[in-house]
Amino acid sequence: MRSLTVLGSCGAWPEAGRACAGFLLEYDGFTVVLDLGYATLPRLLEHCPDGEVDAVVVTHQHPDHCVDVSALARVRHYQAPHAAPIPLFCPPGVLDVLRALEPRPDPATVFAVHDLAGAREIGPFQLETALLPHYVTNLGVRLSAPGLTVSYTGDSGPAPELAALAEGADLHISDATHQVPPPEPRFLMTAREAAAGAKGAKRLLLTHFWPGTDRAVSVSQAQELFAGEVIAAEEGLVLDLG
Repeated sequence: MRSLTVLGSCGAWPEAGRACAGFLLEYDGFTVVLDLGYATLPRLLEHCPDGEVDAVVVTHQHPDHCVDVSALARVRHYQAPHAAPIPLFCPPGVLDVLRALEPRPDPATVFAVHDLAGAREIGPFQLETALLPHYVTNLGVRLSAPGLTVSYTGDSGPAPELAALAEGADLHISDATHQVPPPEPRFLMTAREAAAGAKGAKRLLLTHFWPGTDRAVSVSQAQELFAGEVIAAEEGLVLDLG
């Protein structure tokens, strides 16, 4: 099975009944979590009891993208104390946040922590990263395996690096926080900007919506510039990538 499940789709904080950034990517039995923000862990546990995943990738240290990694650490510490550490790929600031939230167990004992920067292999995937404009260090990721490429911006302002990140991707997951451009400096995107950065991809999944956003409007705005399918992330949505 090859699929992407939306665990959460809100930016900043979760609306009632929703969660913040989080995705579960499955490729022929190998599971990778992309970000794990507020309220995503219960949704992950619906699919992966005891938090049994093969790898976790966190794009940056903001809590709406990483706070539930701390909750996952507790699950693994108490439910699977003898299991091998889960590989965690993240910028250095993420580990600082996790330790501030809960130093015991030390997250570096539950996870095998790796710096996200640079290209490497994660199971069947070749991982590439791109430094994208945000308030803190944020790395967009591109995961490629035979027959499948998925790219994800994390949080990002408009940037020329987005074109290479999305080029040829079967699915491009993009920050689309706003519908009207906010004031400078630009560290988050509108749906139209997300579409402009995704033009080389086959499908576009908009995410990180500001709470209260009419997502149908965001989809309509992105469709003005993106020729392929545009989808609004919704909690529980499962996309077939086969």
